[in-house]
Amino acid sequence: MTHRLPEGGRVDRTTVLRFSYDGVEYSGLRGDTLASALLANDVLGTAPSLYRERPRGIVTAGVDEPHALVQVDGPCSEPMLLATTVELYDGLRASSLRGRGRLDEAPDEAVHDKMHLHTDVLVVGGGPAGLAAALAAGRSGARVVLVDDQPELGGALLSGREEIDGRPALDWVEAVHGELAGQPETRILTRATAIGYHDHNYLLVAERRTDHLGPHPVPGVSRQRLWHLRARQVVLATGSHERPMVFAGNDRPGVMSAAAVRSYLNRYAVLPGRRAVVFTTNDHAYATALELAAAGAEVAALVDTRPQPPATLVAAAHRVGIEVLPGSAVVATAGAKRITAVRISGLTGGDALTGPVREVACDLLAVSGGWSPAVQLWSQSRGTVRYAEAIAAFVPDVNAQRVQAVGAGRGTYDLAGCLGEGFSAGAEAATRAGFPAAVPPVPPGTGDEPPAPPRPVWIVPGEDGEPATWRDHFIDSQRDATVADVQRAIRAGMRSVEHIKRYTTIGTAHDQGKGCGVNAIGAIARLLGASSPGEVGTTTFRGPYVPVSFALLAGRERGPLFDPVRTTPIHPWHVRHGAVFENVGQWKRPRYYPEANEDMDAAVLRECRAAREGVAVMDASTLGKIDIIGPDAGAFLDRIYTNGFAELAVGSARYGIMCRPDGMVLDDGVTVRLADDHYYLTTTTGNAAAVFDWLEEWLQTEWPELRVRCTSVTEQWSTVAVVGPRSREVLAVLAPGLDVSNEAFPFMTARQTGLANGIPARICRISFSGELAYEINVASWFGLAVWEAVIAAGGPAGITPYGTETMHVLRAEKGYPIVGQDTDGTVTPQDLGMEWIVSRRKHFVGKRSFRRADTARADRKHLVALLPVDRAELLPEGSQLVAEGVDTTAGPVPSLGHVTSSYRSAALGRTFALALVRGGRDRIGETVLAPLADGRTVAATIADPVLYDPKGARRDG
Repeated sequence: MTHRLPEGGRVDRTTVLRFSYDGVEYSGLRGDTLASALLANDVLGTAPSLYRERPRGIVTAGVDEPHALVQVDGPCSEPMLLATTVELYDGLRASSLRGRGRLDEAPDEAVHDKMHLHTDVLVVGGGPAGLAAALAAGRSGARVVLVDDQPELGGALLSGREEIDGRPALDWVEAVHGELAGQPETRILTRATAIGYHDHNYLLVAERRTDHLGPHPVPGVSRQRLWHLRARQVVLATGSHERPMVFAGNDRPGVMSAAAVRSYLNRYAVLPGRRAVVFTTNDHAYATALELAAAGAEVAALVDTRPQPPATLVAAAHRVGIEVLPGSAVVATAGAKRITAVRISGLTGGDALTGPVREVACDLLAVSGGWSPAVQLWSQSRGTVRYAEAIAAFVPDVNAQRVQAVGAGRGTYDLAGCLGEGFSAGAEAATRAGFPAAVPPVPPGTGDEPPAPPRPVWIVPGEDGEPATWRDHFIDSQRDATVADVQRAIRAGMRSVEHIKRYTTIGTAHDQGKGCGVNAIGAIARLLGASSPGEVGTTTFRGPYVPVSFALLAGRERGPLFDPVRTTPIHPWHVRHGAVFENVGQWKRPRYYPEANEDMDAAVLRECRAAREGVAVMDASTLGKIDIIGPDAGAFLDRIYTNGFAELAVGSARYGIMCRPDGMVLDDGVTVRLADDHYYLTTTTGNAAAVFDWLEEWLQTEWPELRVRCTSVTEQWSTVAVVGPRSREVLAVLAPGLDVSNEAFPFMTARQTGLANGIPARICRISFSGELAYEINVASWFGLAVWEAVIAAGGPAGITPYGTETMHVLRAEKGYPIVGQDTDGTVTPQDLGMEWIVSRRKHFVGKRSFRRADTARADRKHLVALLPVDRAELLPEGSQLVAEGVDTTAGPVPSLGHVTSSYRSAALGRTFALALVRGGRDRIGETVLAPLADGRTVAATIADPVLYDPKGARRDG
């Protein structure tokens, strides 16, 4: 039997679409959702409930649907979609789900992407209030983005019969849409849902671009897009959700939202039932009753909890033959797979049942328990909410960001009020963003007047028993959570709504309590004897507002792009010259350059010898590089680093260590001061992103008053390190206009110059090897050319390229630690022997932790060198160390520490290692043992970590 009305609706009757649901073939119309097409085919039921396997049916027409979960088939099937939001397309195949989806193991070949956009005014919601706000803001010339989750604009007007300015409201919507589309600075995003509202007016919007076209990828178009929007001003016109009511059997198929029934009637031309009962606490359901009657349905009764509903509404119902039962409630339902009857009783002022119970046959119960403004995004923005007794709902109160709430999203339910608030908020937002705007006049409208006060009934009592026995009074039907569950939580001693939510799981399903959340609060208030739901408070509203796929969140960052391979501009040269690469973070770095028949040990010894005795060159472009710019840049770095930077001279460089709040080393690197307000900070390769995030966290959350901006410039600069006693003569050839003498270009300074080939360069005298060394920084697109110029200039001196393995040997010979290798998150600068770098005059992150007794323990692990007694023995990195005389055959064996780095040294003519050893600096000269996995025990002598050139005589050449 078809339930499609012969006329009306916004569906395209010329385009018939075939689809299947749970293996049965049906047909629908273009413009249908899966839910409306199912209802048109008299399919009301969904999968049974998750825990109790009770029959369930379609309840709503939008994102607040609790039951109609489906899995949509395709090359990669999509689980946990709502039939009420899935747009019908030809060939759609869907199956019902019982609250759990099935992940498809097939790869999803569709593209999901991300876009970043800045705007002056962002309007969320395309209903009357949102359209009015966008129109007022757009006319000012401001950049405006209008976001709406529906395929077409209009919001609630799509489901009603209102008029604006003497014509159908949707004609007004079409005219506004046309004007907005013609504004050059306005962007309209339909099928786009704002899913998260973060700090600094930063919102995430999920746009469904081709989902409605079918399951197969559309060439050249992403299936979904995640918009990252930054807005100067935000207007939230998010509408409201109609609440169900809590009574016995309220989960039965055929119990639907009154607003949803109206939507199916007017938008989709579907009559959900032939004989209906309407149950309401407010005015809005009267329109549903009247429109059901106009569509040919029999409305057997209109049950209103209010003892005296508005006389005009009662008279309108009587004129079409609808019996109105004031001061009454539906107390129970009957039926198996579908509702067949309701039981109605009188209701006292204290919400107790009174008088005889009357049974009325029906196949549809349209329920309106009141309206809850959609405050989710408002709350995510850290705005507060308050309980408004006049409308029995939580509404936006104090904003925390540059945001306004308008229309039904703030509890305004009449059309004129929504339009007025929208126009005013849009003009105000544009003006605050720097585009003065006038408030347009509100056009006259009919069909949606200011409502009379509702009479909320949070729990309709059962005909017998007490709340602890009301197991069919469902509060959250998706979770099968009932009044009895809430009562049990309260009897267990819980009072907080957050605790009760977790105990009962109410509001934790896919809909996140959009329909049931306020009902749960009201039920808790009733059972606790609180004066109102406002006394109980709300739970936390977390993003995303609607479920989104991991594919959308990942975007293009999947497959090869999930962990992309990063290479420097000099990479092609390394490949041509046979470099062996290693992964450092995401970077491919040359580890060593083997010549004919060389293994790694031989190649590294040769490269080390060149750096110590002649000249060598290394690609250091992967080092993290961050520009720190602003009047307070020096003060900021003083707070971040353990040593001082505010008084560093322009053109000078300084090595620094930054610590976590617990005093442990986070990262190290050299920072150059390029101008009074400009520092160039370098980090370790693998820690660049973490350090940048660290800096931003402190600037944004702890010191927002500092006038500083951080910009990652890692990939904007190529860095070539020229190292060794002959590096000065190579640099003299490269930069003939630069005085490279030690007096003119001292250690830890920087110079701006032009190279012989005309390329501008920033050259720093920095050394991570202890040798005379220079780092040449050029724009990345010049990197390869400069590298080749260095190779050419160093040819007469026998210049040798070297990789990361040689770099590790050279720095370890000098006792320079590598953060993350010689530190493990438990190491302080003092443990590394760097007391000199910890300022006693200023405050910095981690300083207070150095006053803790733990950081001053004598038995803390210190960084020391180890010299194996057998000069050829290479200690494995990670080897545990024990004292002499310790029995290693019986556990537990007390450990003194472990080996962090271990190498063969050409300069020392032997192997050596660095290690973290308990009280290591007090043990210099002692012998420790390293039990190895092969059963051998290697003896080594503890030594000072600086093994090569301890006086630093080689630094200046």
